[in-house]
Order: sequence, then structure tokens, then C-alpha cells
Amino acid sequence: MKDRDICEVTCVDDHKTTRLQPLVEKSNISEVTKIFKALSDETRMKIAYALTLEDELCVCDVATIVGATTATASHHLRHLKSMGLAKYRKEGKLVYYSLDDDHVKQLIHIAFEHQQEVAGRE
Repeated sequence: MKDRDICEVTCVDDHKTTRLQPLVEKSNISEVTKIFKALSDETRMKIAYALTLEDELCVCDVATIVGATTATASHHLRHLKSMGLAKYRKEGKLVYYSLDDDHVKQLIHIAFEHQQEVAGRE
């Protein structure tokens, strides 16, 4: 059976495409893609989600929560930091991480809400 989710004829709306194409081209798509790519790793998403549930966590706690070594957790946390998704503070010999700002928390909450909504449709 033929799929019905594609156009069967070509019909381009010149007004829309002329208006939108330059907006898409001059937006910073590649930088936004990097954010989603960083969160596409399951361990990093677990870490980010945990940080939505707790304002800050030390690296050792993160490692325990996600079932990783401290070195692995540190690697993922540094990556999240380098992408502007997390920040840290040092207190003596401990390092505490938190999400960079409320936008990051919103992204993660929205992603989980959407996943639950999609799962409910099935």
C-alpha cells in the first residue's frame, strides 16, 4: 500500500517559501542543533533530568544516580557545561553542578511532557 504522508503533486507556496527561507538560513540552526545533540545522549539526558529535580548535585551523586563512574559522570557534565546547558561551583574538594538557567529546565520538562503525550496516543 502506498504511503499517504507525502504530497502526490508538487505545489509550492511562493509567498511562504520566499518569506521563510531567508529566516531559516540566517537563524543559528547549527548552534541549536548542538544543544539537542548534547541532550540526545541517554546518560546526559538522565543527568539533565536529575538536575531538573534537584537544584544542584555533586559529581559523585550524579554518578550514583545515573549508574556511571565518577569519571564518566564528570565527562558528561563537562560536555553539558561546554554546551551552555550546565554550570558548576567548587566547594572545597567537591564540585556541584546545576542547570545553566531556567530555559534548560523548560526544554527538558517540555521534552518529557511531549514524550508522555505521544505515548498516550499509542
